[in-house]
Amino acid sequence: MKVKFLMVLALGAGVSTLSLPLLAHHGNAAYDTGKNITIKGTVTQWIWANPHIILQLDATDDRGQVVQWTAETENPSSMVHYGYTKQSMKPGDQITVTAIPSKNGKPFGRIVEVVLPNGQKLAGRGIQGPTKAEDYPKQ
Repeated sequence: MKVKFLMVLALGAGVSTLSLPLLAHHGNAAYDTGKNITIKGTVTQWIWANPHIILQLDATDDRGQVVQWTAETENPSSMVHYGYTKQSMKPGDQITVTAIPSKNGKPFGRIVEVVLPNGQKLAGRGIQGPTKAEDYPKQ
C-alpha cells in the first residue's frame, strides 16, 4: 500500500513539474496590461491557425516610417464565438486594432478589438475579454 501511494505521489509530482511550461506559455507577463494602444494600418497577413490567430499589419509611426505590427489572439475555435472567421480580414484591408502592447516596446501586442473596413467591431478575447459562455455573441 505504501509503495502504491509513493508511486502515485511521484507520478503526480512529475506531471506537475512537466506542466509548468504550459502555464508560462499562457501567461501575460510579456504584455503591459495597464495600457492599450490603437494601430491603424493595412493587413499584410491574417493567419488562422492554432495555437493562436496572428494578425500582421503595416502601420505608419510618428516619424512616417512603416512598421510591421504583429498582434495575436486566441485559437480559431474560441474566436468564432466572437464573430471572427478565416475570411474576417484579408491582405490590403484598412483596419484599426486596439491592442495590449508588449512590455519590451517591440511592435507586438494582444488584440483587444479590431474595427473592420465596414465598421464592424470584433472583440479580442485575450486578457481583458469575457470568459463566460453568456458573454459570447449569439450565432
